Formats: sequence, structure tokens, C-alpha cells
Amino acid sequence: MPKDSNSLGICPKCSLPQDLCVCESLSQENQRITISNDKRKWGRIVTVVVFNGETPDLKKMLKKAKTFCASGGTVRENTIELQGEHKNKIRKLLIKEGIPIENIEIL
Repeated sequence: MPKDSNSLGICPKCSLPQDLCVCESLSQENQRITISNDKRKWGRIVTVVVFNGETPDLKKMLKKAKTFCASGGTVRENTIELQGEHKNKIRKLLIKEGIPIENIEIL
């Protein structure tokens, strides 16, 4: 019975071994991210992070962002929404995750 490629440590996108795979770094270089604030019900501020292009695993990114900013949040389509004003914190987190500064736009 053949094993699947994930159990062998082979990337399903590029078919290279996981330690040589560059798919994630290439997708981060092509990623365009917009960070803005939005006012919601009763004047509450929400930080909205919009991912344009190939989106990473948004649930994992949301978990990291919620921990880093110490706030609640959710994923909607290709956006992450965090409760409160966290534009600069999110920018620092994205840079720490390896996304180039040129690809991050703060509105």
C-alpha cells in the first residue's frame, strides 16, 4: 500500500522534500496585505487585515494575532478581524512571520 506524499515529507504543491520546499516563502512574497480600522456597532473599533492574493492558513494566523494582541477576533472570507485598534501590532507580527514590509499597507 503506497504512502501519501505528506507522510513521506514531500510538499504536495512543488513535489520537493519539505526541508527544500520554497512554496510558503514564494506565496509570502506575492502576498499583498492591507491593515485598516473600521467602526462597528456602538462605536467599537475593529482592526481589519485583508489578504489579497494567495491566502495563508488564516485560522493559524488569527490564533497568533489574537495571542499577540490579547484580543478577540474572527476570520471572514479573506480577512481577519480583531477587536480593538491593533494596526501597528499586526504590522509587527506580519513582519515577524516573514512577510516583506513592502507588501504591508496601513490605511
